[in-house]
Formats: sequence, C-alpha cells, structure tokens
Amino acid sequence: MTGPEKDFDWDSLTFSLTQTDVMYVATCNLGEAWDEGEIKPYGMLEIDPAAGVLNYGQGIFEGMKAQRTLQGRIALFRPEENARRFQRGAARLGMPPVPESMFIDAIEQVVAANSAWIPPSGRGALYVRPVLWGTGPIMGVAPAPSYTFCVYVTPVGPYFRGGLSCIDLLISDQFHRAAPGGSGEVKAIGNYAPGMMPSKNAKKSGYAEVIYLDAVHHEYIEEVGAANFFCIKDEVLYTPELTGTILPGITRDSIIEIARHRGYEVVETLVSSKFALAADESFCCGTAAVISPIGTITHGDSKSVFGDGGVGPITRELYNALIGIQTEIAADPFGWLHAVDEELPLNLC
Repeated sequence: MTGPEKDFDWDSLTFSLTQTDVMYVATCNLGEAWDEGEIKPYGMLEIDPAAGVLNYGQGIFEGMKAQRTLQGRIALFRPEENARRFQRGAARLGMPPVPESMFIDAIEQVVAANSAWIPPSGRGALYVRPVLWGTGPIMGVAPAPSYTFCVYVTPVGPYFRGGLSCIDLLISDQFHRAAPGGSGEVKAIGNYAPGMMPSKNAKKSGYAEVIYLDAVHHEYIEEVGAANFFCIKDEVLYTPELTGTILPGITRDSIIEIARHRGYEVVETLVSSKFALAADESFCCGTAAVISPIGTITHGDSKSVFGDGGVGPITRELYNALIGIQTEIAADPFGWLHAVDEELPLNLC
C-alpha cells in the first residue's frame, strides 16, 4: 500500500473525500449467507440500473472514526454499537443483516490496510464508511435479490480547527425529518437527501443547520440536521427521547453515560422548542463534530443566545471528556476503545 507521502499536508484536511488505497467488498443473495469479503483497490463498482438501491432506496450506512491515540495505537470507538445499529437498519429495510463479527473484521482490515492515511494524533482521523446496498435488479417494490456490503475510508481533519466554536441554528416550521412509524430511527440513505434543501436554504440565511420539530405536534425538538440535540438547564442535561423518529446516536449515548458518570442528571424526554430556547447551554452531537456548541437558536421572530454566545462550561467539559477517551489523553472507564492491529493479515483479492 502506498499511502500518502511523508510530507503529506495533514493540516489541509477538511471533512471531505480523499481517495485512499483499498476498500472491502462482500456480497450475498437474499436468503443466503454472506460470502467472505475481499480487500480490493479503491475504485468504481458496477451496478445494474434496476438495482433496488437505485430505484427504491434500499440502502443504509454507518459513520465511524479510526484515530491514532496519544500512545500511538490505532483505535476505533465503540464499533460494536455501529455493528448492532447496522443490523437493526438492515432488518428494517428488508436486507440481510451483516454479522457483527464480519462487520468489525471488515472495518479492521480496511483500517489496517489504509493505516498510512491515518493522521497523527490530534490532527484528524480516518473516517470509516460502511454501506449496505440492495444491488440486485428488481422491478416490483420488493427486496432486491442480492446485496453488497462495502467499507471504504477517507482521512478527515478536525471538525473545529483552533478549538470549539459555536454555531447558529434555525428551527424549521415547514419541514420535518421523520414521522412515527417511518424509518427515522434507521441510518437509511433515503433519510438524508430530503434535508439537503432545507439545510442549504438555512445556510444561505446565515445559519449552520436546521433544527427539526416532530411531525405530529410541531412542537418538540427531534434532531439538528443529522445530529442529536442536547440542552442544559440548571446543570441538568435534557435530550429528546428515542421515540422511533430519532436516530439512536452512538455519540449521544456516550455523552449520556459520561455525563451520568460525572454526576450530572440526564433526562431523556420530549423537549419542547420553548423549553430549549430558555436553556442555559445547548449543543448537538455526532460522529463528525463529536460535540458542536450552539450559540444561538432562532425560531420565527424569537432568538435565544446561550450564555454570552460562547461555549458553555458543561458543554466544554463533556467535549473534553469524550475526546480524551477517544484519543487516550484520559482513561477509558467504559472500555469503549477497540484497538486495531496495523499488521492484521488481510484477505486480498
């Protein structure tokens, strides 16, 4: 594997695609076991124009990171949780679930094979993208006859260069992300395209992203674009409960556990927009940014500024705690880090 040159400009990395050396690909037919996957050179995949994923959106994905820790190890963060969510998503969309052991083995192989693309500690990460597509041709609205599981990676820079910075958000009364009984709790590919236009329009107006309210009452906060939401009032953390319309974020779950471990009360409940606008601090979270502090939220003619518009103390504490675990700056009391062996034997095609 060639990897980047020694003088590769790691500081130029943004959260975007950089082609790496290899990817992992496995296939299976509906009702049969998965074939043994292979490591292949990164490149184009052939697909039938009648593929289920192209015609009916039968596909899911995950997002995770591999990082070089302060001790020089390569570590994944809670990959078992991604594997289980991937399985739940596959079942919801009528696709054959990828066994947890196969999922993690595939990720380990791709990360090890592309280890030269992992930025030095503190200067970025290797973003890992597992995907599952219905690639077999199908004309009726039904599960595809065959499937492809693929894992590829790309190096990405830190989401916040020079430290945390606050974002400004806009609550949407016009658009909703998901409805009860739908696929809002699944990382389905079809959940993301409808949010692109509202997000683009919000950015044109000077906001970083849109906050979506529930589709029934048009009152309760659900997600921030593709991120989970938290607010803090009187040192108590509040986050929307998982009602089937919200993605059960792994970063969200990690923040809840860290906060409780540090003695904070965390309440998972319906969070009204009115309550959120009166909070002391607010942030959203996900794999890419880990935690994004919210400086302001605008809803119609109302605008709330949290604190002095800067990063709140509890938000910063939780961010530092989570980043500390992921990079081994701090101890990992939960056993969340999953080490990857750079010399892992690879199943090359």
